Amino acid sequence: MNTAQILGFLHSIQPLYVLSGLVVGTLVGLTGVGGGSLMTPILILLFGIHPATAVGTDLLYASATKTAGTFVHGYNKNVDWRVVGRLALGSVPMTALTIFVLSRLNLDSPEMQSLITKVLGAALLFTAISLFFREPMMRVYNRRVREPNPRLVRNLTILTGAILGVLVSISSVGAGAIGVTALILLYPAMPASRIVGSDIAHAVPLTLVAGIGHWLVLGSINWVVLDSLLVGSLPGIVIGSIIATRVPDVVVRITLGVTLLLVCARFWLS
Repeated sequence: MNTAQILGFLHSIQPLYVLSGLVVGTLVGLTGVGGGSLMTPILILLFGIHPATAVGTDLLYASATKTAGTFVHGYNKNVDWRVVGRLALGSVPMTALTIFVLSRLNLDSPEMQSLITKVLGAALLFTAISLFFREPMMRVYNRRVREPNPRLVRNLTILTGAILGVLVSISSVGAGAIGVTALILLYPAMPASRIVGSDIAHAVPLTLVAGIGHWLVLGSINWVVLDSLLVGSLPGIVIGSIIATRVPDVVVRITLGVTLLLVCARFWLS
């Protein structure tokens, strides 16, 4: 890259997108939650980006951002690669299938835009619920479930990946809070930091396949916005991953949950 290209790149960077990327990237590093569930609504509601373009741009943003987070969590030995492989076994094929189905539809039609925003709103609601009620769910689950059957756990992990593949491909939401909640239920003995690290690592192939599909098949990527988001998010997720053990998880979860409920209400009332 020559001097003119570097100057052109720097000139295209937009501070508000950089700040958004930094904030969301830090939250993802802290909890594994907040990528699609915050960035996609920010792009749609605050910056007025087309819903399909916001989803596609966020997917590639999440893939690059969570790759950086995976390096940090992997270095700290907070990734269970067996679990990541099981999730990907379900999510990658379903992501490809969902992108194929979306390619047969008119994403520019008012009906499709409405469908994307409604699916996004429903995913945000489910994400918020999983954040608020994770502790009570775990208490009930631990009382009623003793030792999960290993084969059943494996199959349910693959199924979880498949569900995430469909949901993330349409709305870019779900890989974080929904994935983390599912892993907590399926692997109750696994440390929280390892669950977050494994969920972030799985989000890399999931969002990469979905993002490439949106780019090559659907054409719904805003590269100028993506560059600015990554300038903020890459250092943000590294910072969040490093300080993840120093911030009370409950504080972050409640804050995210309230934010997502407000965003969800905005989508459903629009």
